[in-house]
Amino acid sequence: MNFSVYWQHADAVSKTLYFVLLAMSIATWTIVVLRVMGSRQLKQTAYAQLSKALNSLKAKLAPLGFEQRKAVAEQALLRQIALEKSSAEKGVAVLGTIASLAPFVGLFGTVWGIFHALVAVGKSGQAGLAQVATPVGEALIMTGIGLSVAIPAVIAYNICIRINRTLSNDLQDHAHSLLIDTMLQQDSSAPKATVNASKESLVGGQA
Repeated sequence: MNFSVYWQHADAVSKTLYFVLLAMSIATWTIVVLRVMGSRQLKQTAYAQLSKALNSLKAKLAPLGFEQRKAVAEQALLRQIALEKSSAEKGVAVLGTIASLAPFVGLFGTVWGIFHALVAVGKSGQAGLAQVATPVGEALIMTGIGLSVAIPAVIAYNICIRINRTLSNDLQDHAHSLLIDTMLQQDSSAPKATVNASKESLVGGQA
C-alpha cells in the first residue's frame, strides 16, 4: 500500500498522532546514540569527580581519627556516586515512557481510522470487502508505526539500564580503591607528623 494514499485519506487527528510517534522515534534514537557513544566519557568523568571530591577533603581529614576520617570519606564518596548516577539516568525515564505509550498511541490511531472507515461505509450503504479493506488497512498502519517506535524504545531502555548498572558497579569499585588509598596515605603521614612534633619539642627543651 502506498503511504501517500494513507496520508491523503488521513484526517487531522491521524496526522497529529503520526507526528507524535515521529517525535517519539527521534527522541528514542537521539537518547540511545548519545548514551552509547558517551558512555566511556561519562565513566571517565565520574572517576575524575570521585577523585576530586576526595582530594578536596584530604586537608580536613588530617587532624581526625581513623574512624572519623573513614566515615567522612565514605559519605563524600557516596554523595558523589549518587550525583553521578542521577546524571547517568537522564533520558532513561523518557525511553521508558515512550516504550509504554507508543503502542497505545498507535492503537488509538487505528481505532480512530477504523471508526471513520465504518462511518464512511455506513454513509455509502456498501459493506463489501472492497469498500472496507482499504480504509481498515490504512488505519492499521498506525498500529505498525506505534510498534516500530515502541520496540526500539524498549531495546534502548534495556541497553541504558545495563550501562547504568555497569557504571554503578565500576563506581563502587573505584570508590573503594580511592578510600583505601586515602586511608593508607593518611596513616603513613600521621607517624611522620608525630615524629616531627617530637623532634621540635626536644629541640625546644634543649634550647
